[in-house]
Amino acid sequence: MAPKDDPEVAALKKEITDMIAKFQEEQKKVADCKLFDKCADLGDVPKVRITTKKFLKGHINKVNSVHFAGDSRHCVTGSLDGKLIIWDTWTGNKVQVIPLRSAWVMSVAYADSGNFVACGGMDNMCTVYDLNNRDAQGNAKIVRELMGYEGFLSSCRFLDDTHILTGSGDMKICVWDLQVGKKTSEFDAHAGDVVSISMSPDKNTYVTGSVDRTCKLWDVRENTPKQTFFGHEADVNSVCYHPSGFGFATGSEDKTARLFDFRSDQQIGHYEPPNQSSGFTSCALSLSGRYILCGSDDNNIHIWDTMKGSHNGTLSGHENRITSICMAPNGMALASCSWDQHVRIWV
Repeated sequence: MAPKDDPEVAALKKEITDMIAKFQEEQKKVADCKLFDKCADLGDVPKVRITTKKFLKGHINKVNSVHFAGDSRHCVTGSLDGKLIIWDTWTGNKVQVIPLRSAWVMSVAYADSGNFVACGGMDNMCTVYDLNNRDAQGNAKIVRELMGYEGFLSSCRFLDDTHILTGSGDMKICVWDLQVGKKTSEFDAHAGDVVSISMSPDKNTYVTGSVDRTCKLWDVRENTPKQTFFGHEADVNSVCYHPSGFGFATGSEDKTARLFDFRSDQQIGHYEPPNQSSGFTSCALSLSGRYILCGSDDNNIHIWDTMKGSHNGTLSGHENRITSICMAPNGMALASCSWDQHVRIWV
């Protein structure tokens, strides 16, 4: 039986919803025009014609996360088979297979330099591996095991070779100094699991997405958000910084993808799949920012024209839900991984 809403809680809830509605009204007043109207006379972008150039086989269970290195050639994938695999996406070869102590990996990150990878998940910690050094068994050496989370590790990103940023199921964000293995900051970030982190192109700011349906913009030196973005009606599963640095894209469980703009402090784009029945697990933007791509639980990657809002097509091939997609930093390739145990490189 559901507990009765305490009148005080009900009043507070009403106050919050009224406040949000008021902010939305205020935002509407300053939104003097709509992106899609302004861009209506733009020429249509060509249909994206990319195909699976490399079909990476090697995992023997669901693959949960993929991330490119800064060289746009190597990527790392993490799977429930308890392995991280470093791939050379140009040849399709495995460069290294790293056995994990815990198979429940949910997030992987590749340092821009290509020297380190990190992963974490249901083991409530973030493990960092040095790809240039081997342990006695010949596997990449564990350089840090970062513990002290009260929830699962849902996202991690390197700031540089010596600092890593993590988001976790205990609603916190932590910054770690890898040289000493200590947290340099830890703070409550959201009212729900922090599920996605995306670094800005200049690495000075980052965006987070959460199951509390909001996204926030942070400065790496500060513990309070600079901006908070509302709009999604369900978990924000993925955020992706716009290459211009002026906004970000999101993919959500509410079956929409959206584009938010920092300067106008609000949502400017809203994208829906043609069938309107696919929740989005991950999102990416093309190098120009003109295309937004979202991996979906309908096994496809959906593509839209960011400026006009029109659906541009789908990339199909995966046989189960797509868990993660990642655009190569040079914009030349897209990596996707899925519960079908496969990783695909689209070019």
